[in-house]
Amino acid sequence: MSEASHASSLNAEQVGYKQSLGRRHVQMIAIGGAIGTGLFLGSASRLNSTGPALLFSYAFVGVIAYFLMRSLGELVLHRATSGAFVSYMREFYGEKWAFVTGWMYWLNWALTGIAELSAVGLYIQHWWPQMPTWLTVLIALAVVLAINLLSARAFGEFEFWASVAKVAAIILFLCVGIVVVVMRMDVGGHQAGFHNLWSNPGGFWPSGDGFHWYGPIMVMSGVVFAYSAIEMVGVAAGEMEDAEHEVPKAVNAVIFRIAVFYCGSILLLVSMLPTSEFKGGTSPFVTVFGRMGMDWMGNIIQAVLIVAAMSSLNSGLYSTGRILRSLGMAKQAPGFTLKMSSSGVPWAGIVMTSVVYVFGSVLNALRPDAFEIALEAAAIGVLFTWGTIFACQLRLRKLVNRGIIPASPFQAPGYPWTSYLGLAFLVFVVIAMAVSGWQSNPYFWHKVTFIVVVIGIPLIAAVLTIGWLIVKPRVVANTGGHLGAVWTDTGPAVDSRPSQPAATE
Repeated sequence: MSEASHASSLNAEQVGYKQSLGRRHVQMIAIGGAIGTGLFLGSASRLNSTGPALLFSYAFVGVIAYFLMRSLGELVLHRATSGAFVSYMREFYGEKWAFVTGWMYWLNWALTGIAELSAVGLYIQHWWPQMPTWLTVLIALAVVLAINLLSARAFGEFEFWASVAKVAAIILFLCVGIVVVVMRMDVGGHQAGFHNLWSNPGGFWPSGDGFHWYGPIMVMSGVVFAYSAIEMVGVAAGEMEDAEHEVPKAVNAVIFRIAVFYCGSILLLVSMLPTSEFKGGTSPFVTVFGRMGMDWMGNIIQAVLIVAAMSSLNSGLYSTGRILRSLGMAKQAPGFTLKMSSSGVPWAGIVMTSVVYVFGSVLNALRPDAFEIALEAAAIGVLFTWGTIFACQLRLRKLVNRGIIPASPFQAPGYPWTSYLGLAFLVFVVIAMAVSGWQSNPYFWHKVTFIVVVIGIPLIAAVLTIGWLIVKPRVVANTGGHLGAVWTDTGPAVDSRPSQPAATE
């Protein structure tokens, strides 16, 4: 089979999409993916448990995130597709791994979206404590659903302005923080200054009085999830006006944004207050501004938290709709997920995820303890997705080096070691999750993260195996029996795969 016919088969899933995301959308989607509730809210508990050494944790994981984005950039410029990771796994590792990748990514966003919806309800109660959470959930979902069903450009516009709000809040904090720290001003009876990095209780890297020397290393597992969603650029690439020029710019800027927004914010936070002052469940930015008597700034941060949660919801619906359609094209998801609107929106997959959001939010309201385990399971989806990006980049480059595939114009540096380091780090994160989960509580069934790793991963694997056995006959019929990768080590695989079906209106 010729390379041209292979490309035609792989690109069939792009039929119906509109390339309507412009430069400013791409840039702000890239920024917004790196700024969310993981920074605005989640960093508080990590500061409390780790101390100033959290700065090291964010910096190290930031480097891994940069390696990830360079690997993704190489894949996108090899072939931009809205199927993203699913499509790349199909090309390089075959139908079974595409099935696993797609449903793992969907699981991650489905569970994350439910949590974000519930969080919006809690954030709104900061101003309107009497408003029922279920009503807030429905309103928030209706807003992002309407945006996603309009067009990809509507999604891009929402993400653009949401990112503007998040970036503006962080920049405002950085400006205020720099003045406060450099001028060594008083913050709630505590003198700000860079000296707090080592004069913090326990020093820069606390190891006694309830702290452990390995704390900053173990907390990296949580930092990974703070950076999750930066890979959204890969999904959006299929609907960019000029992916070849915009993706490299967005990817190369990731390391700078992580250094400024994450590491810069953490540096200023630990320089303004002792880390023991930050408490889980309360934004560290709200804590700092509150101690400075600037409660109005705390209210702005609360509003930005709502924007960040809505942005996450928006991204979840956008990406799952496209991933489900990619699975549907390969007969690995229900046939209705193929349906698209005249404006190029895979509306059926988006609606399917929305229905899961509603039922999940009800479950979360009724049994929040049960949902905590489900949310931790979403973390496994993030790790798996990152792993597929590194694995696909390794396979792509191997085929390029053999002269089988033309080189991508935006190759990742340090091949193969940067991708090997990324994969090794992800394995370490899984081990760290199990260890920290075991240490978190004396009662076994409250060791949530440990349970997710040692019981949840095998359970998810079993469910996916059963799912694959169910869909395999349809996939075999659709591919003419070719379930393997598109490429072998010597060239295109012999393939009798029929053309993919066109999208239905």
